[in-house]
Amino acid sequence: MTIKLGVPSKGRLMEKTFEWFAERGITLRRTGSEREYAGAVDGAEGVELVLLSAGEIPRELAAGRIHMGVTGSDLVRDKLADWETQVAELAPMGFGHADLIIAVPTCWADVDTLEDLDAAAHAFRAAHGFRLRIATKYHRLVREFLTREGVADYQLVDSQGATEGTVKNLTAEAIADITSSGETLRANHLKILSDGLIHQSQATLFAARAADWQGQEGALTALAAQLGVAPPRL
Repeated sequence: MTIKLGVPSKGRLMEKTFEWFAERGITLRRTGSEREYAGAVDGAEGVELVLLSAGEIPRELAAGRIHMGVTGSDLVRDKLADWETQVAELAPMGFGHADLIIAVPTCWADVDTLEDLDAAAHAFRAAHGFRLRIATKYHRLVREFLTREGVADYQLVDSQGATEGTVKNLTAEAIADITSSGETLRANHLKILSDGLIHQSQATLFAARAADWQGQEGALTALAAQLGVAPPRL
């Protein structure tokens, strides 16, 4: 039996994850071609590297098919209902920072807060006969946030492409999306609501509560000590 560690399979997130583990004496590396999604681990006993897309890792953690995984905290919270019952958060990793925000057209001079958005949504429905559309990939997080903040008369529309372009393309009136610098928002004439921050995301190491940990307790304790994190209560 080995501890299966799920890591993003490409890009900056993979590179920064490899660096984070290397700083703690564990070398993660790809083997074979980039298409093979194969990897190896040096410096830690009983750990197997599993290369996955960042979006797949929450699902694999929830199913218990991997024991530990690195992915964005936004993805775990959006893809997993009652996420804390399914995974344990071991360590924020200090990279992959991005904010999930609500943004509206800059020409909406009178809309700066969620209260303003609620009023605008009510007026929009009265004028057009359907709810104001907010384009997003993050349905659970956005819906929970807007419900908590008392915003009504909106509908979420799915966006799997360039969310910032949906307002210009007239498929949505507002967006909820991840941003780091805000440059793409400004280029598309969008502004973030002053109280529209939904979640500050970063790459995070999680442990799966549903994974088979039997016989792995010693390896988990040793790995947690090497990484400088507290062993999770699973």
